[in-house]
Amino acid sequence: MNPNLDRLQPYPFQKLNKLFEGIKRNTALSPISLHIGEPKHTTPDFIRQALAENLAGMAFYPTTLGTRSLRASIAAWLIKRYHVPAVDPDTQVIPVNGSREALFSFAQAVINPSLPEAIVVCPNPFYQIYEGAALLAGATPYFLNTLPENNFALDYAQLSGDIWSRTQLVYVCSPGNPTGRVMSMDEWEHLFELSDRYGFVIASDECYSEIYFDEASPPLGALEAAHRLGRTGFPRLAIFSSLSKRSNVPGMRSGFVAGDAALLAKFLLYRTYHGSAMNPAVQAASEAAWSDEFHVVENRRLYREKFDAVTGSLQGTLQVSMPDAAFYLWVKTPCSDVEFARRLYRDYNVTVLPGSYLGRYAHGVNPGENFVRIALVASLEECVAATGRIKMLVADLQRERGGKFESIKISKVD
Repeated sequence: MNPNLDRLQPYPFQKLNKLFEGIKRNTALSPISLHIGEPKHTTPDFIRQALAENLAGMAFYPTTLGTRSLRASIAAWLIKRYHVPAVDPDTQVIPVNGSREALFSFAQAVINPSLPEAIVVCPNPFYQIYEGAALLAGATPYFLNTLPENNFALDYAQLSGDIWSRTQLVYVCSPGNPTGRVMSMDEWEHLFELSDRYGFVIASDECYSEIYFDEASPPLGALEAAHRLGRTGFPRLAIFSSLSKRSNVPGMRSGFVAGDAALLAKFLLYRTYHGSAMNPAVQAASEAAWSDEFHVVENRRLYREKFDAVTGSLQGTLQVSMPDAAFYLWVKTPCSDVEFARRLYRDYNVTVLPGSYLGRYAHGVNPGENFVRIALVASLEECVAATGRIKMLVADLQRERGGKFESIKISKVD
């Protein structure tokens, strides 16, 4: 067996299941799940229809590169969304079976195992796929802590020049999971400068890019930042996007990779062996989805409604503020995040994810400690009900501590 499999940590939701083992939850209250970022809004009818109308395509093997019409629809969307002058659908776009699969496999194609002590840099807390991809590619992950005192920005100075010199790949996520923070132009410029100096590839996870709250101010993306900085051809840059959150089709497993044509040519070669061509019916439905924005505007309206209700209600109870984008609240807890999640599940039948499960100990801390991630994916009614139960738990904790909160230190989460 591949010995690197032994380096993988349990997935956050496996840890959560372990945490809840043997707990008798309060079944007098209906269960509300806010722990997993699975969109619950209705899939638009026109996407369902496009899928059904193209089932005849199941009779044919799809090509790894997909149909040109799908790639052209993605390229057109990128040009309009990010104000870039051109994206070549033949060399700068590859459809993929969801951003998760591509984010993982990309490291396997990029990492050169013949070079000593290969490093992959990730934000921390983070989407665990980045770490697993690095480990199974034979590299070592290094982490950039994103901390509240720095507004969750990427502080590249946390890593030494020696670490950067051995870095082959950097994963970034903007809007971020779990913080919802959008990277600034200054952060992009600094990262591009480091990439030019040390030669590493940048993988920009942008699967939350279309969940934001001001229609006049969509989040800055990596391609847009590169173009504005004069980086013709997007050197050493690939972005990963998905329809799952944008169009409420997580089960369709549809996304794309776009960027540096030379990078994508090698990635495409890898994928021809990887056997990951997209279902023809899914390609047709995806083309329809990327070509329509009306359903995406409505999707954002639904999330905005939930964020307004939840953040307004929690003000004064917990330290909570609106994220830049995405559908998560990253909330400071009045006790350990693990205790908070366990008590909320046991006493009030609401499931949230302990922040420490999304982080790793780096630079002396686990930056996810004493935070929980709340995914506002359920209905407005459920989100409002869950908010009321969270407030009741906080009141319970206050009473138990004589009206004062004490931060409870937790042991290292393996």
